[in-house]
Amino acid sequence: MSDKFARHKQPWKPDELQKLQVLAGKGKGLKEIAKALNRTEESTKDAARQYGFNIAKLR
Repeated sequence: MSDKFARHKQPWKPDELQKLQVLAGKGKGLKEIAKALNRTEESTKDAARQYGFNIAKLR
């Protein structure tokens, strides 16, 4: 378990949401977006749903 997420259960900041929107708009996959944001895949997927961003590849 070397993958530790420093942002565990932290609220999403506006700049993170903007980056999520940009990466999702470019057609990036869930795993790639989560890694870029240092978030879990589940958290990234939930935020995308909550804010209406479509992630092309959910796995």
